[in-house]
Amino acid sequence: MSKQLPSSAQVVIVGGGVIGCSIAYHLTKLGFTDVVLLERKTLTCGTTWHAAGLVPTLRATYSMSMLANYSASLYEQLEAETGQATGFVRNGSLTIATNKERLAEIKRGASMAKVAGFPCDVISPEHAKEMWPLLNIDDVIGAIHLPMDGMTSPVDVTQALAKGAKLGGAQIFENTKVLDMKVRDGKAAGVITERGDIEAEYVVNCAGMWAREFGKKAGINVPLHGAEHFYVVTENMPDLQHGLPTLRDMDGYCYYKEDAGKLLVGMFEPGAKPWGMNGIPEDFCFDQLPDDFEHLEPYLEAAMHRLPILERTGLQVFFNGPESFTPDDRYHLGEAPELRNYFVAAGFNSVGIQSAGGAGKMLAEWIKKGHAPRDLWDVDIRRNMPFQGTQNYLYERTTESLGLLYETHYPFKQFKTARGVRRSVLHEQLKAQGAVFGVENGWERANWFANEGQKAEYEYSFGRQNWFENNKAEHDAVRNAVGVIDQSSFSKYQLEGPDAESFLNRVCSNNVSVPVGRMVYTQWLNDRGGIEADVTVTRLAKDRFLVVSGVACQNRDLDWLRRNKPEHGLVTITDMTSAYAVITVMGPHSRDTLGKLSKADLSHDAFPFATSREIDLHYAIVRASRITYVGELGWELYIPTEYAPSVYEAIMEAGEEYGIKPYGYHTMNSLRMEKCYRHWGHDITDEDTALEAGLGFASDFDKEGGFIGREALLAQKAEGPLKKRFVAFLFENPEPLCYHEEPIVANGKIVGRTTAGMFCHTLGATVAMGYVEHQEGVTKDWLESTTFEIEVECERYRVTPSLRSFYDPAMEKIKC
Repeated sequence: MSKQLPSSAQVVIVGGGVIGCSIAYHLTKLGFTDVVLLERKTLTCGTTWHAAGLVPTLRATYSMSMLANYSASLYEQLEAETGQATGFVRNGSLTIATNKERLAEIKRGASMAKVAGFPCDVISPEHAKEMWPLLNIDDVIGAIHLPMDGMTSPVDVTQALAKGAKLGGAQIFENTKVLDMKVRDGKAAGVITERGDIEAEYVVNCAGMWAREFGKKAGINVPLHGAEHFYVVTENMPDLQHGLPTLRDMDGYCYYKEDAGKLLVGMFEPGAKPWGMNGIPEDFCFDQLPDDFEHLEPYLEAAMHRLPILERTGLQVFFNGPESFTPDDRYHLGEAPELRNYFVAAGFNSVGIQSAGGAGKMLAEWIKKGHAPRDLWDVDIRRNMPFQGTQNYLYERTTESLGLLYETHYPFKQFKTARGVRRSVLHEQLKAQGAVFGVENGWERANWFANEGQKAEYEYSFGRQNWFENNKAEHDAVRNAVGVIDQSSFSKYQLEGPDAESFLNRVCSNNVSVPVGRMVYTQWLNDRGGIEADVTVTRLAKDRFLVVSGVACQNRDLDWLRRNKPEHGLVTITDMTSAYAVITVMGPHSRDTLGKLSKADLSHDAFPFATSREIDLHYAIVRASRITYVGELGWELYIPTEYAPSVYEAIMEAGEEYGIKPYGYHTMNSLRMEKCYRHWGHDITDEDTALEAGLGFASDFDKEGGFIGREALLAQKAEGPLKKRFVAFLFENPEPLCYHEEPIVANGKIVGRTTAGMFCHTLGATVAMGYVEHQEGVTKDWLESTTFEIEVECERYRVTPSLRSFYDPAMEKIKC
């Protein structure tokens, strides 16, 4: 007889795969004993049961790598704790490269592994063959070996987590379908099941392939879609060694796992097959999808090339099972912005087993603490926009996202599918000028401009890409003449009402009690002093403000504002992102260019830096804001969308005599790097304090009422010299390019990692930025007395550190 369903619980988890069981396990470790997990059928019956069970430790970023490493460590000790075998072994992994770009990628990964503390060796093809004797190395040019990578039994590790959770007091109910959500006062309040209702303080959506549809029941956007995922298992292979490392041939879109004398060959192929467009069958449980040999044939041929023994080896299993994929190949984690106390952990893109331990720990701590326990922006569910949950968008993107896992992960690589979702009103004008577009949060944005006769498309590389010289010309135009960029994708919010000033002054670290027409650069901090947002605030009127933020932060920022708004505060928050186009004109001749179109006095005395006002420009009335993200004289022009095309044409014509050029976001990046301007999400996050980031100047510690995070910053100040600090580095050698996550080395010891890097044409070399840690304090004297290097593709290069920008540190160019 099944046990009675409780009428209430502190936490209800919906979904009994490896993710749900991990969260239940970790909640009990934190002292939550009133935890209920509900599974519609049987534990693991969705996608967990047919996972390959790989547990690699090295991911695309340091943060994700640390979570994967935790998973491996957890699985290694679960049997001793619970008595349930997991089948976990550290057999290691071997990733081969068959071209120079793939070799560059895996060598960059090997460098990042050093930051994470993982052993990772770059080895020769011959050494790779010694490890994998059946390997064909005719076209292999290098490889990396990670000895601490592992593999496990997905079903067994899930059962071990479930047992551990039950030992901690959690209850697990199988064959209990959740029908709907209970919502009260803007918060999750429980679930409605086919066996009765459960009141709950927290609800966690771990429904896997069902997470999107289940999310809709409470108005939660969980963008994911099923895709057919294939692997084959051979007959017994007498020549196959036991204990081989997992082999990855990403150029052939295949991985190889030895399993009890047989070989499992899995594929992450381009042109994947979406599944479940018409819904998931009600009785789906441990189901397998139909074979498709024709679809898989090219990759089976690639497998036979890599392991010629497969040409004479039979296949015992041809498996096809669905897995869920997200639009950006990153899973969804965290509290949903639409509903308090509703958490999501879903969409694991075939990395659920390796991620489950770390993701479960993070989400449990998130529930316990009320905030993300570390920088998790890579996977934060607040990054998603409503359009990403639409059926057509998900279907089209899923055809690409599965294969992207094994494609070369070039810097600046752009998605090919589901494009053109959000277009500026200037899109066609930019396209006619040769714009090559990238996509960010659905916006099509000009990343660079092709010359006449040049193909307007990317040619990717880890070295200098085909737009390097275009970037130089655009960069030089902004530094020496005048450039124009479409920044309509800025996130823009209007706050209005009698309490707008007091509310913003509590949220903002800087003081926004300024005269009408003044701009304030500020951060939004959390209670720990970490940076939740990096924005400008413009006072439009006594009770009206405009907040401008980055393109990727739209959902997150609005969530932060609504979360911190006083319950009875007289302030209205309106998303104005789509209302205004933004044309930014920058460079020494920006004043001359705009002066030809307006009678407004744009002189420094009449229109000083950080001033914003409405002016006549050509035939339009625009809001001109004198601010910069590139380190030059210039204005951001906020224009009602329908006027923007004619204003843009007029600016281009007016600037012709000064050599005006349109510039793209790659150039904006190289310009801001020379000025060491930070970028939220890369250089500054919620786990970096404003002091560590070098942004203490943007906090007013003396303003009336204080601000969120003030006490944390004051406490950090009182501790003495900062032990962690944001530092810029200029390469001495002009050749290397770095991007992010490269090791920063001080006197031979790794002391940090880069957050961003870009070749800076005015300086003639790459500038990198990142956080450096030193227990005695990261002081100017220590920096100047220390030899610094940055490791790129396993080679170290001398760099010069600086706490100030390398270009115009006195800001003379800006304030002229």
